[in-house]
Amino acid sequence: MESVFRLSTQTSGQPLSAVTTQSIKDVHICGIRVINCTMKDAVDLVLSRLSAQTRQSVYFVNAHGLYLAMRDAEYREIVNTADVVFADGTGARWAARRQGTRLRDNVNGTDLVPLLLSSKANLKVFLVGGLPERVWAMEEGFRTRFPNCRLVGVRDGYVGKARSQGLVEAINAAQPDLLLVGMGNPLQERWISENRRRLEVPCVVAVGGLFQYWTGDLDRAPRWMRRAGIEWLHIVIHQPRKLHRYFVLGPLFLLRAFLFRPVVS
Repeated sequence: MESVFRLSTQTSGQPLSAVTTQSIKDVHICGIRVINCTMKDAVDLVLSRLSAQTRQSVYFVNAHGLYLAMRDAEYREIVNTADVVFADGTGARWAARRQGTRLRDNVNGTDLVPLLLSSKANLKVFLVGGLPERVWAMEEGFRTRFPNCRLVGVRDGYVGKARSQGLVEAINAAQPDLLLVGMGNPLQERWISENRRRLEVPCVVAVGGLFQYWTGDLDRAPRWMRRAGIEWLHIVIHQPRKLHRYFVLGPLFLLRAFLFRPVVS
């Protein structure tokens, strides 16, 4: 099922790049609306909206995210209210193909966010996520990788409702252009959804476990594994705690995706 996703050009009066003034096709995968584009177009899209100071929430859905969305109507609604959603990974690609759509690229946050950060100088960035004892490593890893950006704040991902108000105030006081939230799904999307109206940040991106690569706690799969669509195998080998996700929830996701029938209004 395909439709046309038209981006508003009625922003602060600044011109948007070509990618946002054209119609961009979106697709629905297991009830989630995602933008079907190349990685380059995805980076250009987020950058153009960021330059125009257009408020946006950016999410990525992989097989686990799609499975959660199929099981939980509230979470599905949260994801669908995001401004931009990209499909990440082999499972999402398979589910899309099952519904008659071929995704143009694997637009995952692990690749997109570094491209985004490397594409714009003096971008003010705030990080939320990870373990309290690894905050220093997040800061060090970020500054090493992205010297062109300005890191204006770092907080761990153990927030809770009691700490949310203080965290939102700290973020707003720092005035970032970009807020990266890495709590894992569905926690990060729920937190963003609950606090988005109070967050005075143009762009908020849910990044999952991205910070663990920056801290050196995780290594990325070799390029050949990523190209072959088996990065999940590398993840399972190095993160055995995710065995249940891939070998129990994975087959359940495939079954649900196979049986899924879109609701025609």
